[in-house]
Order: sequence, then C-alpha cells, then structure tokens
Amino acid sequence: MKNDNDSKVSLAQALQDMKMEQGDCFDLAKVNLSELERRTGISRAKLRRLKSNNFKEKPHALMGRKALKTVMTGYESVANNLLRQGVKNTSVIYDRLKEVGYKGSLSGIKRYVAANKNLLPPKRYAVEPQGSRGLRYFTNPGEAFQMDWGFVKVRDYSGLEYQAACFAMICHHCGMKYIEFFPNAKQENLFIGMIHSFQYMGIPQKVLTDNMKSVVIKRDFEGRPVWNHDYEAFMKAVGFETKLCKPRHPFTKGKVERLVRFVKENFIVGRQFVNVTDLNEQALQWCSDKNSLYRKEIEGFPVVTHQDNCRKICQPLLKEPAILLYLFPERKISFDGFITYEGRRFGVPYSYGQSIVRVNRTDRILSIYSDDMTKCLVTHNVTWSRRDSFCHDQYAKPEQPEEFPTAPVKAIVQQALEDDTADGFNKFNFE
Repeated sequence: MKNDNDSKVSLAQALQDMKMEQGDCFDLAKVNLSELERRTGISRAKLRRLKSNNFKEKPHALMGRKALKTVMTGYESVANNLLRQGVKNTSVIYDRLKEVGYKGSLSGIKRYVAANKNLLPPKRYAVEPQGSRGLRYFTNPGEAFQMDWGFVKVRDYSGLEYQAACFAMICHHCGMKYIEFFPNAKQENLFIGMIHSFQYMGIPQKVLTDNMKSVVIKRDFEGRPVWNHDYEAFMKAVGFETKLCKPRHPFTKGKVERLVRFVKENFIVGRQFVNVTDLNEQALQWCSDKNSLYRKEIEGFPVVTHQDNCRKICQPLLKEPAILLYLFPERKISFDGFITYEGRRFGVPYSYGQSIVRVNRTDRILSIYSDDMTKCLVTHNVTWSRRDSFCHDQYAKPEQPEEFPTAPVKAIVQQALEDDTADGFNKFNFE
C-alpha cells in the first residue's frame, strides 16, 4: 500500500496498468474508483475529487500561507544576529534561544536556518577569482626561507600527555628542510631554532612567516608591521629581512605548511625517543634523508641544488658575541637555588653570588654560565624527567652549634704522658 506522499506516482502507475489491461475499452471518465483505491491506497473521496479534474491534482488554495504567529515569533532577532555572525550550527542557536525563553524544538530551528541562509556571511575565498588558471609564486636561489611552528602531543612512559613544539624552516627555492623540537614555542626557542637552521642552510635575504606574536605586535594605520622589539634586534644582529603573510592565507607560505603536515604524517608516526636531544638527533637524520631524495619539481636533489645554487647567495652565520648570546638565554635563580629551563629545574652552586645566569643546551649536556659568560658554573645531563636536578655544593653547609662557658673555668685535671705498652724486645734496646 502506498502512502499519500507517493500518490502522484502510484496513481499514474495504477492508471497505466489499468489501461494496459482493458485496452481500447479503457475510459478515464468511467474508471473504477474501488479498484483504483485498492491499487493505490488513496481514499475514495480524494479519488472522486481527482476524477473531477481528470486525475490532475491542483495545489491547495492555502498553500504558501504562513501563520501570523509561530513559535519563533519574538526570537527572530536573536537567531538573525547569530546567523549574521556566521553561526550556522543549529544546536548552538537552539541553546542560545532556550536561554532567552524559546519553547520550540530543534527541528523548528533547522527549518528557520534553512529558510534564512541568506543572512550568513559569504564564504571566504583564499585568493581573488582568477578564472581557471593561476601563476605560482617562485623565488630566486637564496632569496627566501619559510618558517612556522607545529605542535604535537607526547605520551610518556606513564601514559601522561604533554605538548611539544616543532620549529620548521624550508628553502622556498629548492625545498631544503630543517626541523627541531622544543618543549614550547617561546620567543627564545624561536631564536635558537632560527640560528640552528641558519647554521644548517645559511642566512637568506628574507624570511617568510605568519603573524606570530614573537615576530610582530600589530600594524600601524598605514598597514606597516610594528615589530616585536627583541625580534627586530635579532634581525639586525643576524642580517636578514622578514616578510609577513596575509592573515588567514596559508597558501602564501604553503611549503612550510606542507612540511609541518609532512612531519606529523611521516616523521612522528610510530616514533619513540628518550629525551629531547634524542628526538632532535632523529629529526636531523630524517631531514638529511629527505633532503637527499630526488624531487621532480626541481629536477634534482634538494641538498645538491641548495649547495650549488642557494648556498652561494645565502650568507654564512658568523659566530659573533651578539648572535651567540641568543643561544644562551638568561635565567633567574630561585630562592632554593634552581633555575627553570624547558620546563625542568636545575641546581646552581651556592658559591655563585649573583641572581642571573645564562643557560645553553648542547647535545645531551645543559651548561649553566655566569651572567658575563666568563665561567661555566655547572653542567647537567639533559633529560625530560620532571624531577629536580641538584648539583654539588648547591647549598652551604650549616655551621655546627658550639657552647662556650658562661663563667671562668677553675676546675683543673692533669694529663699524663702516654706510656708505651710492654714489649718483649725492650731488653735488647741497649740505648
């Protein structure tokens, strides 16, 4: 039995079947309504009405009319404001309307959103429409590097998870890659990652990056960037320029965006490590392997192309004191003799009398230097353990309390000379 929703189709099919069965004797005006009701499931009254119109259903006279007052009456302004803000999630709109007294159902919200989609803001286009063809962005050798941060979760041996940051830099011309992991994405780690990448690939003419807080604070009324003070000093010390990408436009630096995704889908998957040094050693080996693979985009190997073309333009990183200081960030000694670096605490000897030290992590050793970089105070083994790392002589040995007489001492005791014990060989001592 067919329902009324399929009445048009089932009715036409039933009439066609009856016409084929009766042949030339079939007359639409004399059709058997009882047989038609049996075949279609449509009521006799509705079939009689359809028969008067030659079985052609006309629209209802009240079709299209809306009630003057509905469940949504009085709440349209709230829903419209949410739609204009780009909120098209019906569950969110339903919750907001319930907070102001809406008594209707979620289905009513869905019907309202479907009927008022014109209030939603237009979809964002990544680039201006250019037809069916566009020109890719190319740079000359050594002209530009791209850099960005990526974040991954680390699950330790106890099952706890914490977040780690991956610094990524890539040559825009040849695709030479460099990645390094840090416990966080602070500005000092950004400087360390950039210096290490410049040591690995050279200093380009400019670095392409997004609008991260470590780089730019804001833009002035003319649209020019207002650089972070420390980052601007770092640019002048190293000798490169920075070019910012358009906000919410990842295609500008798509190479490094793709590199971050490649790290997550290729390097991270199924990998295990002991500490941050071990992870970075594996990352450097992974970069070396990927840079040695043939790429058809450049018709060669990135490491060879970079060495032959880009390295000749890129400037070498000089070991000047102004640059090396960025590898030794400052730390303040706490009241209990510790400094905090990369989320862990390391002890400082008590003999150091100042409150500021400089820290550097090289391979598996963390070195703590004096503020003027003239003396290495102590070294620690690098681990990702959260336990405090103490050092020798971190605390001064306390003096033992000693009691002294409060009145003149008059009691005297005699001390005699120590007598030698009897020895059988004394009789042979003729002296």
